[in-house]
Amino acid sequence: MTQADEWLRIESLDLEAQGVAHNADGKVVFVDGALPGEEVQVAVTRRRNNWEQARVVAWRRESAQRVRPRCAHFGTCGGCKMQHFHPAAQLAVKQRVLEDQLWHLGKVRPEMVLRPIQGPTWGYRYRARLSVRHVPKKGGVLVGFHERRSSYVADMDSCEVLPPHVSALLLPLRALIAGMDGRDRLPQIEVAIGDHGGRLVTALVLRHLEPLSDADVARLRAFAAEHGVQWWLQPKGPDSVHLLDAAQVPLAYTLPEFGITMPFKPTDFTQVNHEVNRALVGRALRLLAPQRDERVIDWFCGLGNFTLPIARGAKEVLGVEGSEALVARSRENAAHNGIVNASFEARNLFELEPADLVAYGRADKWLVDPPREGAFALSKALADLVQQPPTDGAWTPPRRIVYVSCNPATLARDAGLLVHQAGYRCTAAGTVNMFPHTAHVESVAVFERD
Repeated sequence: MTQADEWLRIESLDLEAQGVAHNADGKVVFVDGALPGEEVQVAVTRRRNNWEQARVVAWRRESAQRVRPRCAHFGTCGGCKMQHFHPAAQLAVKQRVLEDQLWHLGKVRPEMVLRPIQGPTWGYRYRARLSVRHVPKKGGVLVGFHERRSSYVADMDSCEVLPPHVSALLLPLRALIAGMDGRDRLPQIEVAIGDHGGRLVTALVLRHLEPLSDADVARLRAFAAEHGVQWWLQPKGPDSVHLLDAAQVPLAYTLPEFGITMPFKPTDFTQVNHEVNRALVGRALRLLAPQRDERVIDWFCGLGNFTLPIARGAKEVLGVEGSEALVARSRENAAHNGIVNASFEARNLFELEPADLVAYGRADKWLVDPPREGAFALSKALADLVQQPPTDGAWTPPRRIVYVSCNPATLARDAGLLVHQAGYRCTAAGTVNMFPHTAHVESVAVFERD
């Protein structure tokens, strides 16, 4: 058990951006707010047989990388966990997390470590889901992110990772909701920022559990006119979202390097950091290097974020996604950009078998961009096919795979399959700082067969 007068030396950060130390008994102690290299005394807040959780009560040595958090709500709001850590040091830690996960979980070491992809560290969040709660004890309505390790909504009047014009809407939104008839039945406002003709368009999606009164609709319209936003209403699931006023301009984001415009709805999955997304797409395409005589498959293609740029360089590209609705949207986006060499199919990508890969046909290269669960079924089916290939020789494994990941643990698991069972080399890997000041680690890795 950690003693109150015991000094702990912080050895590293875990995946939740907690400092990791060992006490005098050798037990692991996770210390909220502590940084590598610091020496601290702590108050234990939670005990288990093999570990303890604690908070800092005193420092004997502070890290040279410790900085003053920019946000007044840091420490209470759960949106950011690393504002007290210099941004360059955050990147270094995320790169170490990626390398450690690849080795410890997959026994894989990349032949080359790529330079991290980074962009703006403040005001970058072009997508956000804000919770709404009517809390009379706190003076009315709260609009913001949840408190750290809590279901309560943080009492926020600003946010440094939201664009300044969205941060400035937090207090007006609180006043708006407080004055609405349905304020107790409005649990969420989703923010999505797009581009239209070179100017930003800010969409606010109001989740409402009961039909809005005419007076509340009028209040929303007045707010939109005053603050230059557009309201979307979501009475049920994401598919029910619709514009309050149909004449509003559509949302889109652009990939200028490829001459592509991607229309989207505010409830669609798009990356929160548009600048980093553009850099990521550019790097992924350079690593993939599609050629005019090649066929490429883009697994987990979404709206076509990678598929459509690939089509600019490949002979043919197939995008595969788990949702019929997303596939339909991908086809629309291809048509919108005049792309005719991209096709799309819907299927459950978490239940792939070797025969399914054979049915999709031979491809020279793959791009894989799964959700946090990773691409285990795809990787396992590929490994099985490599070990027992079809006897007719009509199918061969792709020569190169570019894997874009939002979870280093599942990337490492899949990398282990690709390297140790499917015969690939991990030729490169690096981090993508999509979410500065958070512990979220995005990455890209390249696998090749000789």
